[in-house]
Amino acid sequence: MRKALRLAERGRGRTSPNPMVGALVVDADGVIVGRGSHEFAGGPHAEVHALRDAGERAAGATLYCTLEPCCHQGRTRPCAPAVADAGIARVVVATQDPNPRVAGGGNALLRSRGIDVVTGVLAAEARRLNEAFFSLMERGRPFVTMKVALSLDGRIAAAPGDRTAITGGAANRHVHRQRAEIDAIAVGSGTVLADDPLLTCRVAFRARPLVRVVFDTRLRTPPGARLFSTLSAGPVIIVSTTDAVERRRREAEALTGAGASLFTADEPARLVSALRQLGRDGVNSLLVEGGAGLHAAFWDAGLVDRVQMYVAPRPLGAHGVPWLPAPVVTSPRVAERRAEPIGDDTLIEAYVHWTD
Repeated sequence: MRKALRLAERGRGRTSPNPMVGALVVDADGVIVGRGSHEFAGGPHAEVHALRDAGERAAGATLYCTLEPCCHQGRTRPCAPAVADAGIARVVVATQDPNPRVAGGGNALLRSRGIDVVTGVLAAEARRLNEAFFSLMERGRPFVTMKVALSLDGRIAAAPGDRTAITGGAANRHVHRQRAEIDAIAVGSGTVLADDPLLTCRVAFRARPLVRVVFDTRLRTPPGARLFSTLSAGPVIIVSTTDAVERRRREAEALTGAGASLFTADEPARLVSALRQLGRDGVNSLLVEGGAGLHAAFWDAGLVDRVQMYVAPRPLGAHGVPWLPAPVVTSPRVAERRAEPIGDDTLIEAYVHWTD
C-alpha cells in the first residue's frame, strides 16, 4: 500500500477535482505485475492502468488501491466492475471514497461478485494524501491553507502599505511549487492595493489554470491591477457582497469589463458561502495568502485547515506590521505541528482540522 501511495503522488497538481489514486496488482507469489496511477482529471483511473499493465496476470491476483474503486459513471467508466471482470480475487483498499456517489458502493459491488475486500490499510495516510478532496466531499468546501511570511519578531511588513520582501529565494521557490499544485489562491483587496501581485505560478510548471480570488467587500480592486494582465493563467474571481455590487455598479462593471467574475456572498457565514461557491466550481484547495485582515477572518471563522508560516531569521522592529493578535501555532485548535528549514528561513506548518 505504501508503494501504491507513492504511485498516487504522480498525479499531484494534475487530477483535481478528482483525487490522487495509486493501484498495484500483485500475483499469488507476491510479485507486482501491474502498476497504475490516476494521471489527470478525465483520464483513466489508477485501477484501469494497473489492470492493463497486468493483463492476463490479473486473474487470481490481489489489487491494492489507495481509494475505493468507483461504481458510478463519470467522465470515465466505473472501475469496480472492471476489477471484477479482470478476475481479481482480493482487493485491499486504503480508505472508502467519500463521494456520495460511491461511499461504500464500490466495495459492496466487489463483494457481491465474490471478491474478498479488505479496507482501512494506511487509511490516515490515504486521507492526508487527498485532504482537499475529502474536505470538499465531507464538508462541502475547499481545504484551506493560510500562508504567511513572517519576520523573526512576527511582522508581515516593515510599515503599513510597505511591500516588504521577507523570505529568501529558497522559500519563495517553495511557495511557487505549492502554487503549482493547489486549485486557487486568495487575497484581500488590501493586498492587491498594497502589492499589486500577479498571483501566478512562475517557478514550477503548472498543468492547469490557476484560480485567483480577491475578497473585496468594498470593490476597491483597481481594474488596472496586474493580475488582470494574466488571465491566460486562470480566471480572476472577485468575492463581494450584494449590497456593494448594487451600490457601486460602476466599479462592478469596470471589474467585469477587465475580465473578472463577480461572486456575492453575504452575512451570516459570508466566508462559508463563498467557499461553497468555489467548491461547486471545482476548487478543492484554497491557499489564502493575505493580508492579515483576511487571515484573521478565516481564522476567527474556524475555516483554516492548515497554517504555513515562513519565518525569516531577522526582525523588522517595533514599527513593523504585526500579523494576528491571537496565537496560532500554540492554539489548542492545532492538532499537529512540524518545522523544517528552507534555505535561511524556516517553514512552520500546523494542521487544524485534519483529525476531523
